[in-house]
Amino acid sequence: MTVHFIGAGPGAPDLLTLRGRDLIAACRVCLYAGSLVPEAVLAHCPPGAKIINTASMDLDQICLEIAAAHADGHDIARLHSGDLSVWSAMGEQLRRLRTMGIPYDVTPGVPSFAAAAAALGAELTLPGIAQSVVLTRTSGRASAMPEGENLAAFAATGAVLAIHLSVHVLDKVIAELMPHYGPDCPVAIVWRASWPDQRIVRATLATLQLDADMAAQRTALILVGRTLDAEDFAESRLYAGDYDRRFRPVGTSPRFPEGE
Repeated sequence: MTVHFIGAGPGAPDLLTLRGRDLIAACRVCLYAGSLVPEAVLAHCPPGAKIINTASMDLDQICLEIAAAHADGHDIARLHSGDLSVWSAMGEQLRRLRTMGIPYDVTPGVPSFAAAAAALGAELTLPGIAQSVVLTRTSGRASAMPEGENLAAFAATGAVLAIHLSVHVLDKVIAELMPHYGPDCPVAIVWRASWPDQRIVRATLATLQLDADMAAQRTALILVGRTLDAEDFAESRLYAGDYDRRFRPVGTSPRFPEGE
Protein backbone atom coordinates (compact mmCIF):
# COMPACT_ATOMS: atom_id res chain seq x y z
CA MET A 1 0.00 0.00 0.00
CA THR A 2 1.15 3.55 -0.72
CA VAL A 3 0.98 6.94 0.98
CA HIS A 4 0.04 9.52 -1.66
CA PHE A 5 1.25 12.99 -0.69
CA ILE A 6 -0.98 15.40 -2.57
CA GLY A 7 -0.67 19.14 -2.99
CA ALA A 8 -4.23 20.36 -2.42
CA GLY A 9 -3.63 23.79 -3.95
CA PRO A 10 -3.92 27.30 -2.51
CA GLY A 11 -7.52 27.16 -1.33
CA ALA A 12 -10.09 27.01 -4.10
CA PRO A 13 -11.29 23.38 -4.12
CA ASP A 14 -11.27 23.21 -7.92
CA LEU A 15 -7.58 24.20 -8.08
CA LEU A 16 -6.71 20.55 -7.62
CA THR A 17 -4.99 18.38 -10.21
CA LEU A 18 -6.95 15.57 -11.83
CA ARG A 19 -4.37 13.12 -10.51
CA GLY A 20 -4.80 14.46 -7.00
CA ARG A 21 -8.58 14.22 -7.23
CA ASP A 22 -8.44 10.64 -8.49
CA LEU A 23 -5.99 9.55 -5.81
CA ILE A 24 -8.16 11.03 -3.07
CA ALA A 25 -11.16 9.16 -4.51
CA ALA A 26 -9.22 5.89 -4.44
CA CYS A 27 -7.95 6.04 -0.84
CA ARG A 28 -9.82 4.60 2.12
CA VAL A 29 -7.88 6.83 4.51
CA CYS A 30 -7.25 10.56 4.17
CA LEU A 31 -5.09 12.72 6.43
CA TYR A 32 -5.39 16.43 5.74
CA ALA A 33 -3.96 19.63 7.19
CA GLY A 34 -7.28 21.08 8.30
CA SER A 35 -5.95 24.53 9.15
CA LEU A 36 -5.28 25.26 5.46
CA VAL A 37 -6.91 22.60 3.25
CA PRO A 38 -10.57 23.45 2.50
CA GLU A 39 -13.09 20.84 3.57
CA ALA A 40 -14.63 20.94 0.07
CA VAL A 41 -11.62 18.97 -1.20
CA LEU A 42 -12.68 16.12 1.07
CA ALA A 43 -15.83 15.66 -1.01
CA HIS A 44 -13.66 13.56 -3.33
CA CYS A 45 -13.07 10.96 -0.60
CA PRO A 46 -14.96 7.71 -1.17
CA PRO A 47 -18.01 6.91 0.99
CA GLY A 48 -17.00 5.52 4.35
CA ALA A 49 -13.41 6.78 4.14
CA LYS A 50 -11.60 7.48 7.39
CA ILE A 51 -10.82 11.22 7.35
CA ILE A 52 -8.34 12.61 9.88
CA ASN A 53 -7.65 16.28 10.49
CA THR A 54 -3.95 16.51 11.44
CA ALA A 55 -4.04 20.17 12.53
CA SER A 56 -3.83 19.26 16.22
CA MET A 57 -1.48 16.27 15.81
CA ASP A 58 2.28 16.06 16.17
CA LEU A 59 4.58 14.16 13.82
CA ASP A 60 4.58 10.99 15.92
CA GLN A 61 0.79 10.88 15.98
CA ILE A 62 0.58 11.43 12.24
CA CYS A 63 3.04 8.64 11.54
CA LEU A 64 1.16 6.28 13.86
CA GLU A 65 -2.04 6.86 11.88
CA ILE A 66 -0.20 6.25 8.62
CA ALA A 67 1.42 3.08 9.97
CA ALA A 68 -1.92 1.76 11.22
CA ALA A 69 -3.63 2.38 7.88
CA HIS A 70 -0.73 0.79 6.04
CA ALA A 71 -0.89 -2.28 8.29
CA ASP A 72 -4.59 -2.58 7.46
CA GLY A 73 -3.74 -2.62 3.76
CA HIS A 74 -5.13 0.80 2.89
CA ASP A 75 -3.78 3.37 0.47
CA ILE A 76 -3.54 6.77 2.16
CA ALA A 77 -4.12 10.27 0.82
CA ARG A 78 -1.99 12.81 2.71
CA LEU A 79 -3.16 16.32 1.83
CA HIS A 80 -1.14 19.48 2.32
CA SER A 81 -1.99 22.98 1.11
CA GLY A 82 -0.37 24.52 -1.95
CA ASP A 83 2.50 22.57 -3.44
CA LEU A 84 4.55 20.09 -1.44
CA SER A 85 7.97 21.20 -2.66
CA VAL A 86 8.19 24.21 -0.32
CA TRP A 87 7.32 24.73 3.36
CA SER A 88 5.08 21.67 3.53
CA ALA A 89 6.86 19.70 6.31
CA MET A 90 6.66 16.76 3.91
CA GLY A 91 10.38 16.01 4.04
CA GLU A 92 10.36 14.95 7.67
CA GLN A 93 7.39 12.68 7.04
CA LEU A 94 9.09 11.06 4.05
CA ARG A 95 12.16 10.41 6.16
CA ARG A 96 10.01 8.60 8.73
CA LEU A 97 8.28 6.55 6.03
CA ARG A 98 11.62 5.49 4.54
CA THR A 99 12.70 4.32 7.97
CA MET A 100 9.45 2.37 8.37
CA GLY A 101 9.67 0.89 4.87
CA ILE A 102 6.33 2.39 3.80
CA PRO A 103 6.15 3.35 0.11
CA TYR A 104 5.01 6.80 -0.96
CA ASP A 105 4.67 9.05 -3.97
CA VAL A 106 4.14 12.79 -4.45
CA THR A 107 1.58 14.66 -6.56
CA PRO A 108 2.30 18.38 -6.98
CA GLY A 109 -0.26 21.09 -6.38
CA VAL A 110 -0.86 24.70 -7.43
CA PRO A 111 1.49 26.84 -5.27
CA SER A 112 0.26 29.90 -3.43
CA PHE A 113 2.56 32.29 -5.30
CA ALA A 114 1.04 31.17 -8.61
CA ALA A 115 -2.48 31.67 -7.26
CA ALA A 116 -1.49 35.13 -6.00
CA ALA A 117 -0.03 36.11 -9.39
CA ALA A 118 -3.21 34.88 -11.07
CA ALA A 119 -5.32 36.97 -8.70
CA LEU A 120 -3.24 40.01 -9.68
CA GLY A 121 -3.46 39.16 -13.39
CA ALA A 122 0.31 39.38 -13.51
CA GLU A 123 3.18 37.65 -15.24
CA LEU A 124 5.99 37.83 -12.73
CA THR A 125 8.76 37.59 -15.34
CA LEU A 126 8.84 40.19 -18.12
CA PRO A 127 11.57 40.72 -20.76
CA GLY A 128 14.18 43.23 -19.71
CA ILE A 129 12.70 43.75 -16.23
CA ALA A 130 12.91 40.49 -14.29
CA GLN A 131 13.52 36.90 -15.29
CA SER A 132 13.77 35.40 -11.82
CA VAL A 133 11.33 34.86 -8.97
CA VAL A 134 12.69 34.13 -5.51
CA LEU A 135 10.45 32.18 -3.14
CA THR A 136 11.48 33.02 0.38
CA ARG A 137 10.33 33.87 3.90
CA THR A 138 11.58 35.40 7.10
CA SER A 139 12.68 33.48 10.19
CA GLY A 140 9.95 32.00 12.32
CA ARG A 141 9.59 29.88 15.44
CA ALA A 142 9.15 26.67 13.43
CA SER A 143 12.08 27.23 11.04
CA ALA A 144 14.90 29.74 11.19
CA MET A 145 16.51 31.03 8.01
CA PRO A 146 19.98 29.62 7.25
CA GLU A 147 22.89 32.03 7.37
CA GLY A 148 23.23 33.82 4.05
CA GLU A 149 19.54 33.54 3.15
CA ASN A 150 18.15 36.99 3.86
CA LEU A 151 15.89 39.49 2.12
CA ALA A 152 18.67 42.00 1.48
CA ALA A 153 20.76 39.40 -0.36
CA PHE A 154 17.84 38.37 -2.54
CA ALA A 155 16.74 41.97 -3.13
CA ALA A 156 20.20 42.89 -4.37
CA THR A 157 19.56 40.73 -7.45
CA GLY A 158 16.54 42.80 -8.52
CA ALA A 159 14.45 39.65 -8.88
CA VAL A 160 10.78 39.49 -8.02
CA LEU A 161 10.35 38.32 -4.44
CA ALA A 162 7.48 36.14 -3.28
CA ILE A 163 7.74 36.43 0.49
CA HIS A 164 5.74 33.89 2.45
CA LEU A 165 4.79 33.74 6.13
CA SER A 166 6.07 37.24 6.81
CA VAL A 167 3.21 39.74 6.77
CA HIS A 168 3.31 39.92 10.57
CA VAL A 169 6.78 41.50 10.31
CA LEU A 170 5.92 43.73 7.36
CA ASP A 171 7.74 46.79 8.73
CA LYS A 172 10.95 44.77 8.94
CA VAL A 173 10.45 43.43 5.40
CA ILE A 174 9.97 46.93 3.98
CA ALA A 175 13.00 48.29 5.81
CA GLU A 176 15.23 45.56 4.38
CA LEU A 177 13.92 45.91 0.83
CA MET A 178 13.72 49.70 0.50
CA PRO A 179 17.47 50.32 -0.06
CA HIS A 180 17.51 47.88 -2.97
CA TYR A 181 14.17 48.43 -4.73
CA GLY A 182 13.47 52.05 -3.82
CA PRO A 183 10.32 53.58 -2.35
CA ASP A 184 8.39 53.53 -5.63
CA CYS A 185 8.76 49.78 -6.20
CA PRO A 186 5.39 48.06 -6.61
CA VAL A 187 4.28 45.64 -3.93
CA ALA A 188 1.16 43.53 -3.61
CA ILE A 189 -0.17 41.53 -0.71
CA VAL A 190 -2.62 38.76 -1.46
CA TRP A 191 -4.42 37.29 1.52
CA ARG A 192 -5.94 33.80 1.14
CA ALA A 193 -5.36 33.66 -2.62
CA SER A 194 -8.20 31.85 -4.46
CA TRP A 195 -10.41 31.53 -1.35
CA PRO A 196 -13.87 33.15 -1.41
CA ASP A 197 -12.67 35.82 1.05
CA GLN A 198 -9.49 36.61 -0.90
CA ARG A 199 -8.20 40.15 -0.37
CA ILE A 200 -5.62 42.13 -2.34
CA VAL A 201 -3.68 45.26 -1.43
CA ARG A 202 -1.58 47.03 -4.08
CA ALA A 203 0.83 49.80 -3.21
CA THR A 204 4.51 50.75 -3.27
CA LEU A 205 7.10 50.05 -0.61
CA ALA A 206 6.67 53.65 0.56
CA THR A 207 2.86 53.71 0.70
CA LEU A 208 1.97 50.19 1.82
CA GLN A 209 -0.33 50.01 4.83
CA LEU A 210 -2.51 47.18 6.12
CA ASP A 211 -5.39 47.10 8.52
CA ALA A 212 -4.79 45.23 11.77
CA ASP A 213 -6.84 42.19 10.74
CA MET A 214 -4.92 41.60 7.55
CA ALA A 215 -1.55 42.25 9.16
CA ALA A 216 -2.23 39.53 11.71
CA GLN A 217 -2.78 36.81 9.11
CA ARG A 218 0.36 34.88 8.26
CA THR A 219 -1.30 33.23 5.25
CA ALA A 220 -0.86 36.45 3.28
CA LEU A 221 1.78 36.48 0.53
CA ILE A 222 3.93 39.54 -0.20
CA LEU A 223 5.02 40.07 -3.82
CA VAL A 224 7.64 42.71 -4.57
CA GLY A 225 9.09 43.66 -7.95
CA ARG A 226 9.01 45.98 -10.93
CA THR A 227 6.97 43.58 -13.06
CA LEU A 228 3.89 44.02 -10.88
CA ASP A 229 2.79 47.21 -12.64
CA ALA A 230 5.07 47.33 -15.70
CA GLU A 231 3.67 48.39 -19.07
CA ASP A 232 6.84 49.65 -20.77
CA PHE A 233 8.61 46.37 -21.49
CA ALA A 234 9.90 44.69 -24.62
CA GLU A 235 7.87 41.93 -26.23
CA SER A 236 9.28 38.45 -26.08
CA ARG A 237 11.00 37.17 -29.21
CA LEU A 238 9.02 33.95 -28.85
CA TYR A 239 6.11 35.16 -30.98
CA ALA A 240 7.98 37.64 -33.17
CA GLY A 241 7.17 37.16 -36.85
CA ASP A 242 10.84 36.94 -37.83
CA TYR A 243 11.84 34.56 -35.04
CA ASP A 244 12.96 31.23 -36.47
CA ARG A 245 11.64 28.34 -34.39
CA ARG A 246 11.25 24.62 -34.83
CA PHE A 247 7.49 24.84 -35.26
CA ARG A 248 7.54 28.03 -37.38
CA PRO A 249 10.52 28.01 -39.78
CA VAL A 250 11.40 31.46 -41.13
CA GLY A 251 13.65 32.56 -43.99
CA THR A 252 15.41 30.73 -46.81
CA SER A 253 17.70 28.80 -44.49
CA PRO A 254 15.75 28.10 -41.30
CA ARG A 255 17.55 26.65 -38.33
CA PHE A 256 15.03 23.82 -38.19
CA PRO A 257 13.93 22.96 -41.75
CA GLU A 258 10.29 21.95 -41.99
CA GLY A 259 9.82 18.24 -41.33
CA GLU A 260 12.84 17.83 -39.05
